[in-house]
Amino acid sequence: MPAPLPSVHEILTTRRGEEMVLNDRVLNPQLGRIVRTLGFDRQWVAGEGAHLIDDRGDRYLDLLCGYGVFAVGRNHPDVIAALEDVMAARTPNLPQLGVTLLAGVLAEALVERAPASIGAMVPANSGTEAVEAAIKLSRATTGRDRILFAEHAFHGLTLGSLSLNGNKEFRDGFGPLLADCRAVPFGDLDALERELAGGGVAALIVEPVQGKGVNLAPAGYLRGAQERCHAAGALLVCDEVQTGIGRTGRLFALEHWDVEPDMITVAKALSGGFVPIGGVLVSRHVMGRVFDGMERGVRHGSTFGTNDLAAAAGLATLRVLEREGLVEHAARMGELLLELTRPLVDRYEIVREVRGLGLMWAIELGRPGGAASRSLFKAVERAQPGLIAQLVTVPLFHEHRILCQVAGHGMNVVKALPALVVEEAEIRRFAAALEEVVAAAERLPSAMASFGWRMARQSVAARR
Repeated sequence: MPAPLPSVHEILTTRRGEEMVLNDRVLNPQLGRIVRTLGFDRQWVAGEGAHLIDDRGDRYLDLLCGYGVFAVGRNHPDVIAALEDVMAARTPNLPQLGVTLLAGVLAEALVERAPASIGAMVPANSGTEAVEAAIKLSRATTGRDRILFAEHAFHGLTLGSLSLNGNKEFRDGFGPLLADCRAVPFGDLDALERELAGGGVAALIVEPVQGKGVNLAPAGYLRGAQERCHAAGALLVCDEVQTGIGRTGRLFALEHWDVEPDMITVAKALSGGFVPIGGVLVSRHVMGRVFDGMERGVRHGSTFGTNDLAAAAGLATLRVLEREGLVEHAARMGELLLELTRPLVDRYEIVREVRGLGLMWAIELGRPGGAASRSLFKAVERAQPGLIAQLVTVPLFHEHRILCQVAGHGMNVVKALPALVVEEAEIRRFAAALEEVVAAAERLPSAMASFGWRMARQSVAARR
């Protein structure tokens, strides 16, 4: 018989330090290998605002941000208070054959802040579940099967969302995926028009800014996609799971291009960093076509989709964003970050591009100019594609206490998603640290190559 489980308080106080052992034994040992290979195996004991804190009391600027979850920062007191209010109220949560207050108020708040095309919300529990719902709603609304998505897109990892994932490394081994899902080049209106001309398209589902690589939609692309989809009787769905809720300096990224889609998927930051949440903001037309009679009133739903804790977290997050002016702050800090880092393109041969929108930022690296350096670069890339980007992220972590990520498999793009509460001083610290690391890479190609080979060997060993 297993031993009786202790309280959470006892677990947190008596079993601290066992995190990696438990992960390797009963969770995902390959993740543990990745973390150890990069040297990111810290024992995290606290989170505050834009920072993670380890067991030695060292503060790390967190530019990974839980993949964009912690928009209002870690452990924001207002979100904690909202959750405590719900638990203290002992609300009549999830009656299922009945409705409750908080989910309705959250839906109301989001609809009021969304483009005029949006009239309702279909609740979910996560981003990938919201995308799954959008696929279903698109097909039910139009009576068509085909779903278009962009190359290099990331819409989630459950089977339906994976069918719209433009990254081979995520899809391999999980087929057959949903039929009638087809990729089109991101930003290419002519390619989109050709696919629409083939008929039977229910929707184009697209990220305004692609999370994998931080690729921005070209000017006019989303408006053009909306016009072409509607002319062909198809829907436009904007996946704002990562870009939404203030990340790009607008509440929804689509506002930068004055788009009025048929659906918007939301999740991540809406959680306040505490309770999983997702949803699809939909037009009245979609709502009326899908739920078109009493017998169809429960044809789509989610057991925990309207739970009070998630709704409270979402409402508190919106309140914090507006009271603290965090959406406008994200726009200002994003402009500053680009201003400080775009000059690296001219200063360093290995920097190909710096791009971003609000506090969604990336730097792309490429081959250096010298023949010897190019040869070393190519050799490291052959050993492990995309490894050069880790030559930036690893020194940032170890030498500057800054946690960030490579923006996708096999690509030399480093990505940053700061919390929207990040202070100007931290943006400047990151920019200075980044230049120091990039400059070191150019000054010491052989040392960097040695580091790359070591990382490649460790990575190969980790796959065995």
